[in-house]
Amino acid sequence: MPGTHSAPSTHPVTHPVIVVGSGPTGLLLAGDLAAAGVSVTLVEKRPHEISNLSRAFGVHARTLEQLDARPAPTAPLDGGVAHAPVSRSLADELLATGDTITELRLFRRLSLDLGTLPSRFPFLLITPQYEVERLLERRARELGVEFLFESEVVGLRQDGAGVDLDVRGPDGAVVTRRAAYVVGTDGHRSAVRQALGLPFPGVSVIKSLFLADVRLAEEPESVLTVNGADDAFAMIASFGDGWYRVMGWNRRHEVPDDAPIDLDEIREVTRRALGTDYGMHDARWLSRFHSDERQVPEYRVGRVFLAGDAAHVHSPAGGQGMNTGLQDAANLGWKLAAAVQGRVPEGLLDSYQAERHPVGKAVLRSSGGLVRLARAQSPALRAVRALVSAFVGAARPAQRAALAQVSGIGFRYPAPRGAHRLTGTRVPDVALEGGRLYEALRGGRFVLITPKDSDPYENEGSRKERVTVERWAGDRRTTVLVRPDGYVAWAAEAADAAAVEAALAAHLGG
Repeated sequence: MPGTHSAPSTHPVTHPVIVVGSGPTGLLLAGDLAAAGVSVTLVEKRPHEISNLSRAFGVHARTLEQLDARPAPTAPLDGGVAHAPVSRSLADELLATGDTITELRLFRRLSLDLGTLPSRFPFLLITPQYEVERLLERRARELGVEFLFESEVVGLRQDGAGVDLDVRGPDGAVVTRRAAYVVGTDGHRSAVRQALGLPFPGVSVIKSLFLADVRLAEEPESVLTVNGADDAFAMIASFGDGWYRVMGWNRRHEVPDDAPIDLDEIREVTRRALGTDYGMHDARWLSRFHSDERQVPEYRVGRVFLAGDAAHVHSPAGGQGMNTGLQDAANLGWKLAAAVQGRVPEGLLDSYQAERHPVGKAVLRSSGGLVRLARAQSPALRAVRALVSAFVGAARPAQRAALAQVSGIGFRYPAPRGAHRLTGTRVPDVALEGGRLYEALRGGRFVLITPKDSDPYENEGSRKERVTVERWAGDRRTTVLVRPDGYVAWAAEAADAAAVEAALAAHLGG
């Protein structure tokens, strides 16, 4: 097995979990583990500073739902008076940092109406990645996560009981840290993935993109402005604070990432794609990069896991990259906490690969397809693009499928043969007698929803702190056990106490 030695380590287990990488995925995962009572150390190669020069800028509906299932930090960012966390979620906090759009334009002819999404968040939130990181770091620190900045992973070995991680600190000394589990969320150049010896197969789908943060003399009509000409593409997104993110490419000028770039070049490409550069000036950041499509074959190797860009990277089309990583974290966190605390068989951890790898693969296909159609040069591909735009724009089922894919709400996880049809599906924010489902999920527990006229299930023993019992607000008869990440673990019609007990034993352990 890559990254594994056969002899048990003599190092003591000093950390239940080490997370490597403090981007959005790592921060959400570390915070979830800490909220579940697991001690977490987060190792980050960068100095301690949240960079405002990040690529991602959009938060989709499913990610906002996951953030809605987590209470906001009690300590405010500005050091002012703490607020009561009960009524506010991470989603509430993040929504205050940006603007929302309800229409997503793909190509010139296709418009997706996000306002029709069956979600509490029927829109795309436009906010820079650094706002996501800032909020998630606040939460992680408040929950007790230990941060090790300027610390680089230089070696990894594992055995059946734990993982030895060699970490070079800011003083240059290498310290071996022992953990029960390690999660690599350290980006597309992941040191953890490389230490495991795992391949990262794929291709560069766009050879030369540019990014810039600029000010504009003229305000665009929309929060998000996107268009492409025959040989140029540009997108402008408002951060809501006077700064705008510009991204684009120039088919006439595809150069290496380290080639010089200036604002005149970005103005020229933007004018060709959008018809105007909106009086672009005062760039605080200019960068080139290339866009890859890659996915690691295994998200788990023994006691080591990969999530986010360490496991998969996508084209920027549809803005799904950061969102997919955050949803990886939401899937893995509660499972890893249960394994660390010995509450369920370790086999639960195998479901991370089974559930999230297909999602990563689907996002690769959809985002890659979008960018290839956007860059279409041949008459045949342009004809295909026109047909796709016309079909999706006119056919409601096709539009619903496209919206479900891009927003993330349409993914479901595999279910055992013979399971109830709801098993593995995302649960929307349904009404309960005690409020909303995602409010009930803020405790980090399973939620058992029963018919409102049924006898209340009495939680007994060690499960009492791991499941919240609620009743439907309406007349639904289905009994549903919802996982902490908002997906159905088990469901049944007219379930009796014995069936409920068996389901709880299977999914929560003793």
